Amino acid sequence: MRKTFLFKLFGGYVLILLALTLLFMSFSARTVRTRYLEVLTSRLEHLGMALEPQVLSFLDKGQSSELEVFLRDLDHKIKTRITVIDPEGKVLADSEENPETMESHRFRPEILEAIQGRVNSAIRYSTTVKEDMLYVGLPLERGGKIVGALRVSLFIREINSLLSRIKKDLWLALLVITALSLAGAFLFTRSLSRPVEEMIGASKRVAAGDFSAKMSIRRRGEWGELAESFNTMTAKLRTLFDDLTHQREELKGIIGSMEEGLMVVDKNDQIILSNASYHKLISQQPDRGKYYWEALRVPQFVELVKKVREEKADMSAELKFNNRAFLCRAAYLASRKGVIITFFDMTDIQNVVRMKKDFILNVSHELRTPLTAVKGFAETLEGEVSPAGREYLGIIRRNTDRLIRIVEDMLTLSELEEKPALMAVETVDLRRLADHVIAIFEPRAREKNLTIDLRADEPLPAIKGDPFRLEQMFINLIDNAVKYTEKGSIAVILRWEDGQAVVEVNDTGVGIPAEHLNRIFERFYVVDRSRSRKLGGTGLGLSIVKHIVSLHGGEIDVESTEGAGTRFLIRLPA
Repeated sequence: MRKTFLFKLFGGYVLILLALTLLFMSFSARTVRTRYLEVLTSRLEHLGMALEPQVLSFLDKGQSSELEVFLRDLDHKIKTRITVIDPEGKVLADSEENPETMESHRFRPEILEAIQGRVNSAIRYSTTVKEDMLYVGLPLERGGKIVGALRVSLFIREINSLLSRIKKDLWLALLVITALSLAGAFLFTRSLSRPVEEMIGASKRVAAGDFSAKMSIRRRGEWGELAESFNTMTAKLRTLFDDLTHQREELKGIIGSMEEGLMVVDKNDQIILSNASYHKLISQQPDRGKYYWEALRVPQFVELVKKVREEKADMSAELKFNNRAFLCRAAYLASRKGVIITFFDMTDIQNVVRMKKDFILNVSHELRTPLTAVKGFAETLEGEVSPAGREYLGIIRRNTDRLIRIVEDMLTLSELEEKPALMAVETVDLRRLADHVIAIFEPRAREKNLTIDLRADEPLPAIKGDPFRLEQMFINLIDNAVKYTEKGSIAVILRWEDGQAVVEVNDTGVGIPAEHLNRIFERFYVVDRSRSRKLGGTGLGLSIVKHIVSLHGGEIDVESTEGAGTRFLIRLPA
């Protein structure tokens, strides 16, 4: 892999240098040839212009033979062929051939141009000397009249020989330059590939889990910064990996020590994680890789997981499996598009709750009869004892009445919890029901100089519910309002809002401190025990109210300011 990188990079430099060398030689040879021919053409032109006066002198004197001797002698010295042609194209003299044997030159390009008074050059094959030659033709003028043409020419072989020597020198120079360039390119490529090789080696070590791998910082500039960044990265990776390993071990320990069963399902509905408690509670077999509906064939469980995945929200449900009850909580994992499910074994808790309810119910039934007997005997003794004894009998009666109310409220709660399906659902007129209950409490309210006002929307639609239970709700709320209000008024407000019947019971009583508001619906919870005992409160009234509201699918809320009164707000669906 590293050699491939080095060879590819160096091979690229080699190809570029070879391409540049070939292009340079191609263009330079052509340019040198063109330029050299231009220089030679110019030299021949100047030579012809220098010879023109002498040639005209020989022609004026009619000394053709002397002219030919002159030209041959000059050709021998300067190695240049010189030809004199008359306007008709006849060769008058030539430095190399006998003019008598030479054909007419009238239609030669350089001669045609020269006879017309223009200097011209051409390269072509000479039929006389049987070689390629460079020709330059110049007009011979006498008194402004063209009297012939002077042609100066050179053999192309001499030009080609010179160009060959030039090309050889160029090739030699280029080979030296190319060799030096390749050596420099190899050294430069090697300087680039070494840090890359070092980084590849260090990266492989990091990929294998060796986070101690580092690059040596021997260079300045970008490579040095890259090495420093790589070393910093590996150090951070090592820290992160150590942290993740530690967290993974912690998480593994936490999951392993959980009493709740744990199952994690991926986006393909396959189990990817389960803990020891899950195998203890649900399945003794390894379920990893199975579909969750194969591991736990309970329709409610399958529906719960599907619903969580569809709605991407946390949900819970109670399941029964292998004669045990479980509270199953499912949460959506957005990162994996999966679901995490926990199983809490509620069998023992439900058994304890059932035993507690049975105990309360049995005790309540057992206490009702003796308490009624105690109350009856106390009433019977009132006419037979002394006035001092009547005071004690009064205390017995009051406490007996309170115990009887507690027993009745406990029985009511047990009925609400155990038999919610036995509600007698009818069409209920809340205004009429509230009127009836208010009439019961008006005498007590007048004794305390309180007023009870009923305000209801007109018309107020009827709702479906159990009239006896709803009457209990009004009785408990208004009873509390009368008990804990010493001055002012009590208002019962009925209205219709967003398809729901809204019931408000407001008073101007002592109010409830803020720290007690979240607990007032618990059983036997009272804010002021001495006051509650004095007024005959059982601590179960608001718990009964909440159960009745819940059985009707409604909601209850409370707002209170200590010393300023309390407001109960109930919403019942139509």
